[in-house]
Amino acid sequence: MSRLILDLLWNATVQTLEMVLASGLLAVAGGLPLAVLLVLTAPGGLYPLSWLSRTLGAVVDAVRAVPFIILLVLLIPFTRMVVGTALGTTAAIVPLSIAAIPYFARIAEVSLREVDAGLVDAVRAMGGTRWMVVRYVLLPESLPGLISGFTVTLVTLVGASAMAGAIGAGGLGDLAIRYGYQRFNTTVMLGVVAVLVVLVMLLQGAGNVLARYLRHTQPTPRG
Repeated sequence: MSRLILDLLWNATVQTLEMVLASGLLAVAGGLPLAVLLVLTAPGGLYPLSWLSRTLGAVVDAVRAVPFIILLVLLIPFTRMVVGTALGTTAAIVPLSIAAIPYFARIAEVSLREVDAGLVDAVRAMGGTRWMVVRYVLLPESLPGLISGFTVTLVTLVGASAMAGAIGAGGLGDLAIRYGYQRFNTTVMLGVVAVLVVLVMLLQGAGNVLARYLRHTQPTPRG
């Protein structure tokens, strides 16, 4: 493999990591509060508002139902309005984040719902507020699941960022299309696939280790 191809792969990998990590952090920033709100306002929740829960759920599911490649095209005007262009790594972060927020929100919602209801009832019985339940029970107890969900979101974003290369977003997907597919360069295509596989394995492995560590460090409930 030539030095030129290695340089192209390195630069594309850096761009992909920028897109994945930035949109992943934005997914947590937007998706976690949304998940908490879905749990709190659901029937039987700490602040039941069925109409709000149904509305938020419908919006979340509607965004998740749109294939990412279509969402990329639909959001081009909005992306231009936000960052001034629809091309490049920075522009790709906008649709990636919008796609990832509802995705992570549903995963986080599942983790939050799995928290032992007895712990919530105990805090409420001791006079704890709803905020205290969220801050000291729901979030800490669901943290291993949230980390696992965040890992799955990052892995999904790796594939989505490669797909974003179809509209000039940069990164490994763009490299595979322009230098691999359009120029019939099998070496570049195989190199991109190898790097994507390594990225996914590293992200998944790191997420698994961190989630396992958090599960082992959580205090064991005493009956």
